Formats: sequence, structure tokens, C-alpha cells
Amino acid sequence: MQRKKITKNYSVSAQINLEDVDFLVDEGIDLIICNRPDNEDEGQLSFAHIASKAVEKGVSAIHIPFVGGQMRAADVALLEEALKGAENVHAYCRTGNRSSKIWEAVQEGQINAKFDVVIVGAGSAGIATAASLLKRRSRLKICLIDPAEKHFYQPGWTLVGGGVFDAKTTSKAMEDVIPSNTTWIKESVEGFEAEKNTVLLGNGATINYRFLVVAAGLKLNWDEVEGLSDTLGRNGVTSNYRYDLAPYTWELVESLKNGKAIFTQPPMPIKCAGAPQKAMYLSCDHWYKQKVLSGIEVQFRNAGGVLFGVAEYVPALEKYIEKYDAKVHFNHNLVKVDGPNKQAYFSVATADGKKEIVKADFDMLHVCPPQCAPDFISKSSLVDKAGWVDVDQETLQHKTFPNIWALGDVVNTPNAKTMAAARKQAPVVAQNICDAIEGQPINAVYDGYGSCPLTVERGKIVLAEFGYGGKLLPTFPKWLNDGSKPTRFAWWLKETILPPFYWYGMLKGREWFAKPEKRKQ
Repeated sequence: MQRKKITKNYSVSAQINLEDVDFLVDEGIDLIICNRPDNEDEGQLSFAHIASKAVEKGVSAIHIPFVGGQMRAADVALLEEALKGAENVHAYCRTGNRSSKIWEAVQEGQINAKFDVVIVGAGSAGIATAASLLKRRSRLKICLIDPAEKHFYQPGWTLVGGGVFDAKTTSKAMEDVIPSNTTWIKESVEGFEAEKNTVLLGNGATINYRFLVVAAGLKLNWDEVEGLSDTLGRNGVTSNYRYDLAPYTWELVESLKNGKAIFTQPPMPIKCAGAPQKAMYLSCDHWYKQKVLSGIEVQFRNAGGVLFGVAEYVPALEKYIEKYDAKVHFNHNLVKVDGPNKQAYFSVATADGKKEIVKADFDMLHVCPPQCAPDFISKSSLVDKAGWVDVDQETLQHKTFPNIWALGDVVNTPNAKTMAAARKQAPVVAQNICDAIEGQPINAVYDGYGSCPLTVERGKIVLAEFGYGGKLLPTFPKWLNDGSKPTRFAWWLKETILPPFYWYGMLKGREWFAKPEKRKQ
């Protein structure tokens, strides 16, 4: 191989092969860096093969890929951090040019990988927090870490499954929603070294922070239900909890003229606790209007013991349960799905406290999967005994590490896990971090606000708004929207106002109806 030495400890070359790894190890290299995207050329040896060989030989390998001429600040940051932990480095790309250029960028000091604020997760909570921070202090050095290429407006998937929205309208390229003046590192997170103010990336690099925000969301644990992953998207099994499956929900609803339709809800906590029954109501509304509902047996099988957690909204929901003649089964937890035979199995608590398995046939099965914190979160030092990030429920500051905040679905606060909650939490986190930077007391508080627009029929919604302890927190006066009743106003909000409100308001740091309140002295 032709190896060009940039310095005594840093060399570059064109694409290497497995035999070259042996050579580099013999030359004393302890870190190999690939600056090529995989599949850039036909027949190109993948980074995974190089990394596997490197590990076998006892050296590290990191992938920092970018297309020629499109090097990002985040790429430079990753290399700068990688160089701190290695003595002898070899980098390669197609010709060696990119590997030289990125080294030059590090030397020119284009970026320092120690950020004022590092945000893990570029979902609703993460991006809104970044935008709110920049509204307060525009010169903050903020880094967002997330490997996803797409950003989704997930509340819209209920309406996709109900035939109202096209799925494509709920998705944008991640690069289009990342706030300007922030660094986006498109990598997964492996873990944290909170005592060292360090985030560990999946590619082996580390990122240092002054303040950390954890907004990693939650994990949809499809595999916890036996057989579910193997049958999703076919055999009549669907879920509005996934972008690619919500259109299949509507396809099933349109085609079903008779038979059995089952809608499930797992144990709490879950993302948007009303979503499982929203899917049922919109499906039933379609069947009702098509005059086929009488031939369809509708079941709602809920692992919990109540229809909805806030009692004030239950009477309105019960009227629709009666209207659609839906059979509600409490304490029924889905544990297995046999897709080909269209059978679902539920664990049911008996009167004597034991468990028994009940089988139910279906023609359509809408599943809400069990949910938990992502693995890299639950295995970290940041969580409580249940595996959620352990924060003060008002300030959202970590209980052990004072320079860490968390928000969104990943925290252990006792509020509904909804986008509306993240909208209220982001300004609180942003304000408290800015106060901490200035050495001021931490006084911004979150009241547990969450909102669940319960789509009981096409054109009407029961708009549930509540905070900690089930306290009602309506946004609008009762004459405009009575939250205990289905209204067309609430549907208009859900269908017409909230999507642009999300894309052009919340994600841009516009804190409409979300100004943080201060702790009462």
C-alpha cells in the first residue's frame, strides 16, 4: 500500500484491504479511520470488514464517512476527539484526499468538540430544546446527536391510519429540521461517562459537554410479544405506532366488511396513552358510516384497568364505546400473535390473582407494542430502578448530576408521554440551562401538562388536557372547547392547526402557549 505520512503520528492512503490492516498494525498504528461512505464504489470493501479485522488485531477502528466536498463540522469534531485518544493513526478514503482535508480542518481549529450543550436525540423534545436554547443565547455551541435521516410528526399517524392524512406529510429530512447554528452528529449513542461529562458514540468516538440534555425517546419493544415482529404489516396485523404501518391500518379498515377487529393496549407507561383507542374509534366511525359495523365485532383489550386515566373524560368515551358496540376487556395483556392463523393470545389476571392465557381470533389486529427506555439509556447510570432517566419532575434537572437535564418520553416524570408534554418541557429545560450558565437559581418548572386529542369520530375530538395528578389544564375557555365533550373545534386544531404549529412553531423555538412558569416562592 502507498501510505502518505502527514505527521509522525498521522498517515493517509487510498482504500485499504485486509492485508493492509496487518501491515498497519506492524507499523504501530493503534487507530484506523475510514472516511468513505460504504458502497461508494462497486466492489468496495465495507468498513465493517476492516473494523472486524482491526479488532481482531487489537486496534481500534472508527467510521467518519463523508462525500468529497461535503465535510461537516460534526465530522471534524469526531476526528478531533478520536485523535485525543490515539498515538498512531491511519486514515483512508478513496484516494487519501478526504482524510488529509479533515486532518487539516482539525489543525485549523474549525471546531472544538467540547460543546456548551450536547443533546442526545433529535426528536420533538431534542430539537425543540435546541431551538429554545438558541432563542435565549444564540451563541451557544450546541450539538445534536441522532443517527436518523428522517424526522417524523408522530401525532399525525393516527390520522394516517384513519385515512385523513397521507403518511408522507408526517415526515421531513432530518437536515431540514435541525436548527441552524447547531452541529448535528449523525451517530448512535453507546453510553455516558457522566462523571467525565462525556457521551460515548457508537463509532467509538467521544463528545464532551458542559451541559447534557437527554431526549432519547423510548423503545417500541415489538419483540416482547411473541410472533409479533414476524407478522407486522401482513396477516391483518398493523399498528399506527410506526410510519410504514399506519397506511396498512387504513387499508385494513377500508377492506374489512365483517369479522373481528381487535385493538390492544399494553401496560403503562406508553407513548400517547390514548392512541390505541383513537385507532379503534376512527375505524369504527368508518365502518359505522359505511353501514358495515353491525357485521364487525370490535374488541378493545387493555392491559390496564380503566378506559382512560383521567376520570373527567371517561363518560364521553363511554358513549362512543356504546355507539360502536365495542367490547372492552380490561387486564388483557397481549403476549403472543399467530399471524398466519390470525390468533392473538392475552395474559389475563384472574380473580384469585393468578394469570391465564386467553386466545382470541381476529380478522384485523391493531397493536400498541410494549414500551421501555432505549437500551443505552436503561443500562446507564442516569436511570431510576424502572430504567427511566431520573429527574426532578418540576425542573427536569437530573437528581444526581446537576449539569444534566432530560425531557420527553425518556424521563420518569409521572405525566402523559405526548408531544404536547415535550412542547411544554423544552422551554423549561432551556430556561434552566441558561440560568445555570449565568449562575442564577433554577426556577423554571413544568406542571405535568400533557394533551391527548381523542379522535372519537372523523370530525370530532375529545381534547383531554391535564397535568400532574390528573389536574385539568385546559388551554381554551369552555365556551370555545369543552374538553369533556367531543367538539369540531378540537378536530380542526388536530387536522389543520397542529401540524404547521409543530413544524414552524415548536421546532423553531416559538413557545406559543408554552412560556415556562417560575417556581412559586
